[in-house]
Amino acid sequence: MGGYGVALVGHRNERVVNAIKSQIEKIITVHSSLYSKTREEFLENLFKIAPKGLTQVHLNNSGAESVEAAIKFARKFTGKKGMIAMKGSYHGKSMGALSLTFNPKYRESFKPLVEGAKFSAYGDLDALRDSIDEDTAFIILEPIQGESGIRVPPDGFLQGVRKICDENEILLIFDEIQSGLGRTGRMWASEHWETTPDIMCLAKGIAGGIPMGATLVKSDILSVMKKGEHSSTFGGNPVSCAAGTATIQALTQDNLLKNAEMMGEKLFQGLTELKSKHSIIREVRGKGLMIGVELKFEVKDILLEGIKNGLLLLYSGRNILRFLPPLVISDEDVTNTLQILDKLLTNEEGRKNV
Repeated sequence: MGGYGVALVGHRNERVVNAIKSQIEKIITVHSSLYSKTREEFLENLFKIAPKGLTQVHLNNSGAESVEAAIKFARKFTGKKGMIAMKGSYHGKSMGALSLTFNPKYRESFKPLVEGAKFSAYGDLDALRDSIDEDTAFIILEPIQGESGIRVPPDGFLQGVRKICDENEILLIFDEIQSGLGRTGRMWASEHWETTPDIMCLAKGIAGGIPMGATLVKSDILSVMKKGEHSSTFGGNPVSCAAGTATIQALTQDNLLKNAEMMGEKLFQGLTELKSKHSIIREVRGKGLMIGVELKFEVKDILLEGIKNGLLLLYSGRNILRFLPPLVISDEDVTNTLQILDKLLTNEEGRKNV
């Protein structure tokens, strides 16, 4: 489960723990209007791994806040109000982010939401072209969709979206909150398709479990923002920044991207073998340590039984198991996971008389 992806470098990574201890002995809070050496160090490390061209950042506290900032920046820069997200999308539950989140169960109780949002079929470039009009400010998408069941885009889709945005002077926003920072074996999931956005949203494991969000942008986008138009009281908090620096160092110095790739391959292969053994499995999909296993039945009983057997699993929808383990997962951990899951699937098939 990995804390829904938050425990990216583990639940108590030694680098992160030591960085937090050291920082809280110095100072706990410094407002973003004042200089902070700890913040400067974090930004230096962040920009070393950032996609080319994303040279400025707004620091905030969560994925939803990161998306809210992206919405405001894109609308202000383009002077337009239209927003296009993907069917199956999940971008958060604050009002702006919720307006771009597809699942009706999150939306219905809070309508009317922010006006101007449309949803286009994920992976369908023709449908996307048909959704665009003269007031479209941006297109936002997850390079690999998370909540909808780890949906990997067809080859050429991200490149096609980039081309459509360029042709229509529309900004492209990538939500890498769940898929970024080494999760898929690359620093950014979008690297698998060699595509760079104009704005990128980050959060979850960026600070090793401490709350933090970040909205990375191309330099000309923030130039249109007036002083004070968007801010965050806790954004760039020194404890978060110290933890963030330690997290990036863990990713870049402790071989975690390679481990995510290798352990992801082992987990994916093992799950594929379980699919050949258990007819209850419909599909295995994903990249690196971001994997979805779609079943033919609801996963509720498997989740509950997993807890009793020492395996904490995550779900997407009612019938998909979502694997987002920490990138420090070991070969032994993967083997144990597969063995327990094999048992859980066997028991579930017995309950379903499959």
